[in-house]
Amino acid sequence: MQLPRGIKSKIGTLPGVLAIATALFGASPVRAGDGITLWYQRGGTPEQQQIMQKDLVEPFNAAHPTTPLNLDVRASGTADKQIRMAVISGKGPDIVMTPGPSTTLALAQSGHLLALDDYIKKYNLDKRILGPVLRTGEYNGHNYALPRTFETMVLYYNKTLFDKNGWTAPKTMAELNALAEAMQAKNVTPFSVGNGDWRAANEWYVTVVFNHFAGPENIYKALKGEIPWTSPTFVQAIDLLNNWYQKGWFGKNYFSLTDDQQALLLAKGEAGMAPNGTFNFDNMVAAFKQTGQELGIAPFPSLRDGVPYPTYEIGTGSTMSINANSANPDAAAAFLDYLYSDAFYDRISKDWPGDWNLPLTSIDEAKLSKNVSPLFAATATSFSKAVAQGNFGYTTWTFWPPATEDYLIRGIEQVWLGQISTAEYLGKMQETFATEMAAGKVPQLAPR
Repeated sequence: MQLPRGIKSKIGTLPGVLAIATALFGASPVRAGDGITLWYQRGGTPEQQQIMQKDLVEPFNAAHPTTPLNLDVRASGTADKQIRMAVISGKGPDIVMTPGPSTTLALAQSGHLLALDDYIKKYNLDKRILGPVLRTGEYNGHNYALPRTFETMVLYYNKTLFDKNGWTAPKTMAELNALAEAMQAKNVTPFSVGNGDWRAANEWYVTVVFNHFAGPENIYKALKGEIPWTSPTFVQAIDLLNNWYQKGWFGKNYFSLTDDQQALLLAKGEAGMAPNGTFNFDNMVAAFKQTGQELGIAPFPSLRDGVPYPTYEIGTGSTMSINANSANPDAAAAFLDYLYSDAFYDRISKDWPGDWNLPLTSIDEAKLSKNVSPLFAATATSFSKAVAQGNFGYTTWTFWPPATEDYLIRGIEQVWLGQISTAEYLGKMQETFATEMAAGKVPQLAPR
C-alpha cells in the first residue's frame, strides 16, 4: 500500500550533511547520458509501478526518443534522504522529487535546484497550474518547484450506514456533535482514525481544527508572524480536538490502528466517519469494495460561525524540480511539460485516482467523470474551484517549517495523554516556529 502523506523526512540542515553526502556520492555533476532520470520518492506496489510505466514513462519516451525518461522507484521510507544527499553532493537525478515545500525551500536556498521561471513561461505552466498552489514553490522571487500532488482533508463516511439511520453529512459543529452522539449511542465509533503505521497522521487532525475552527485567515496571520500560535482561537481549536479524543470519538485503538484497518472499519460500518485526505481515496474505495457498502465524501464541516463552508485546505505532499547540476535541463523541462498536461492527467486519473490529483486549471467534472468515479470527480472539481476562487486553507505538511511540523505531530500526543496542557503545547510550537521564521525556513504562503 502507498503510505499516506503529510510528513517530510528529517536529516538535518543541508550544510550539516554536505560533507557526508560528498563522501558517499562524490562531487561530480550530473552527466548527460541516456536521457533524463527521475527517482520516484514515494515507493509503490508492483501494480502502481506498472501504471507509471504505462501512463508516464512510455508515452513520454515515445514522444522524446532521444531523451527518454529513466524511472527509478525508491522505497518511500528512505528515498527522500537518498535524493537529497545525492543532490547536495552535486549528483542525483535530473528531476528532483521532494515530499513538500519545506524540503524544496532548503534545496533552493542552498543553490541545488534550478529556477524554473523561464520554463514556466515557455510552457505556460502558470496558466495550467492553479496559482495559489504554484506559488508554494517560490523562493526569493523565483519558482523552484512544481506541485505534483493537490491534496485536501475531507470527511469520508459510510453512506450505507447513514442512509439506514437517516443521517446526513454534517455541515456545522452542532450537526457534527449531534451525529457523533447518535453514533456512540449505537456503539458506532464516530471517527475511524489512527496512527499505527503513520505517526504523522496526527497532523491531519490538527490541520482540520486549525482550518475549520480557527480559520484560514488566522492561520495565514500566524504563518506570517502577525499573531502567535498561542492566540485564543488556536487554544480553543486544540481544546476541541482534545475533547474529541477524550470523548472517545477516535475509538480505543488510535495508536495501533493502521491505515488499512481504519478504512475497513469505516467500510464495515463499525465507524461512521473518517477525516482523511483525498490522497487516501483509492484506499477507501478498495475497502468498500470488500464490504459491498457505499462510500460517501463531503467537505469537512465548519466548526465555528464565521468559517465558511465548504473550506478546502491546500496540501501538496510532493513536488517536482530540476537538479541545478542536470546536464539535460531542457529535456527535464519537457518532461514537466508532459507531466502537467491534460493527456497525462486523463490517463493517470483513470488508473490511479487520488495520489496523482494534479492542480490543473483545466479540471472539469464532466470530463473527469469519464475516467474516475463521479464521487471523486465531484470532490476534485469542488476543491479545484474553491482554490481558484480563493476559498482555501493551509495544511500543516505544506506550509509549516520542518521543526515546527515535527513538534506539532509529536506534541499533540502528549496533550491527548494528559502529559502537557494545550497552553504548553502551543507555547512550544510558537517558540519553535519563531526560531524557524527568523532563519527563513517558513515556506512560501498561498496569498489570500
